[in-house]
Amino acid sequence: MSLRADAHATLTTWHAPDAEQERLRLLYLAHLDAQPDALLRECHPDHLTASAIIFSADHQSVLLTLHHIVKLWLQTGGHCEASDVTLARAALREGREESGIGALTIDPVPVLLSRHEVPFCGPVQPAHHLDVQYVAVAPAGAQHVISEESDDLAWFGLDELPTQTDQEVRDLIAAATTRLRGTP
Repeated sequence: MSLRADAHATLTTWHAPDAEQERLRLLYLAHLDAQPDALLRECHPDHLTASAIIFSADHQSVLLTLHHIVKLWLQTGGHCEASDVTLARAALREGREESGIGALTIDPVPVLLSRHEVPFCGPVQPAHHLDVQYVAVAPAGAQHVISEESDDLAWFGLDELPTQTDQEVRDLIAAATTRLRGTP
């Protein structure tokens, strides 16, 4: 299966938790249908991306990266690559690259979708990432390593998130926490 086919299947079968998430799901599917390169950064102004919020093994902390351009604490993630075969694997690859933790595990079902403006991505503005967001878990005792894409990388307790994050990251953490607890 190709990345495009996986993205279509993933978004077709995913059950959105509310009306806004359903609107985004339909927008993403329409973008996939309209743009042959919808999953690649060369698709302008918008393209699908994949990200993962990384939880500690005990699910009590999240690993956030201080993005070197936007200067906010965010989940790991980014552009899909031609070698990616699924959105979940793209999110896992990005998580591993940005955290330095090779033994991450990922839930293959998305948690949320996020359409956000990215002023630094491509020649056509405004541009947007159509992000498919997953939850990953690090093994006990995992040691992170700051990558070239981050100014910093740190674990934060679920009730101790930094002020330099946004509501979308907080919403992702809340949805992922619910997923990890197995509650509706």
